[in-house]
Amino acid sequence: MTTITSIGLDLAKKVFQVHGVDAEGKVVVARKLRRKEVLAFFAKLPPCLVGMEACGSAHYWGREIAKLGHTVKLMPPKYVKAYVKRGKTDAIDAAAICEAVTRPSMSFVPVKGIEQQGLSTLHSARSQLIGQRTQLMNGVRGHLSEFGIIAARGLLGLAELAAIVRDESDQRLPVTARAALMVLVRQIEAVSAEIAALDTLLRKENKASELGPRLETIPSVGPVIASALRARVTDAKLFENGRHLSA
Repeated sequence: MTTITSIGLDLAKKVFQVHGVDAEGKVVVARKLRRKEVLAFFAKLPPCLVGMEACGSAHYWGREIAKLGHTVKLMPPKYVKAYVKRGKTDAIDAAAICEAVTRPSMSFVPVKGIEQQGLSTLHSARSQLIGQRTQLMNGVRGHLSEFGIIAARGLLGLAELAAIVRDESDQRLPVTARAALMVLVRQIEAVSAEIAALDTLLRKENKASELGPRLETIPSVGPVIASALRARVTDAKLFENGRHLSA
């Protein structure tokens, strides 16, 4: 059987597409794989180059396939797009990935370790909760403004509004509106407590790391930004300068 040298793997939730070529670029395999078949398929192959688009699950599959002896490289999807020759199907995408991964000018995304991916999840969860709190706060402000009640922006202003909602002697709010707004206020307080818990965890994790305290010595960089850099940037040497990193 002809030896496969390069494979493009189009990731999915259930059905994956594989496109493999030999050293001369001839197609050796082009088939679908169910999720449970992926690792078994790669376990039977001699070590080869495996390309994937960088996405949510790519780091997991990158680690698992690399354990089987293969060289795994992740690529930004927008860079792979240039190699799609016609319409968009899973088979065509896999072929494009297979071609793109062999290009010497291609830029690659390092595969994250499980600890780094966990830290990234912490930041994502924190960001999601902050978004939920902002939405709830805007709701409370909007509803109270309909009754002519406003306050300063931010959490301090919200505390003032929450006190008004709780004050049953304040006749500016009808009973029905106060009952509804109390639900929102309690939700804001619950979400704020969860954010505070994540912040505590984040500070402890960053302090315990080797790089975190060093990053915090940079002006304007605290534990949140320091740990975010550690979560998002696997190898800073891949960037030519600070401007490329910030972009």
